Amino acid sequence: MSNEKILLYICVGAVCTIFLRALPFTLLGKKEIPDKIQYLGKILPPAIMAVLIVYCLKDVPVSFLESGVQKLIAVGVVAGTYLWKKNTFFSIILGTACYMILLHII
Repeated sequence: MSNEKILLYICVGAVCTIFLRALPFTLLGKKEIPDKIQYLGKILPPAIMAVLIVYCLKDVPVSFLESGVQKLIAVGVVAGTYLWKKNTFFSIILGTACYMILLHII
């Protein structure tokens, strides 16, 4: 693939991303955010966390001690830090770091 094609793909992706990020502000303007959107803003982060946790634990082997302990501890760290700080990004980063450390130690 040529450099020009790669640059074109990057530019198209950037324009699409900027457009999609600006679209809600252009549609809503300075209006008050609707109640349904505020509700989604409150409920989606914990729902996404739950989906990520289920996805993480779907491959836990039958012999739990192989890699299940590390995953369970990482899930505990994610849940604990989310309950403590109420920050989804911080919880995911800390849980991932914990899992990677445990994966290399145990």
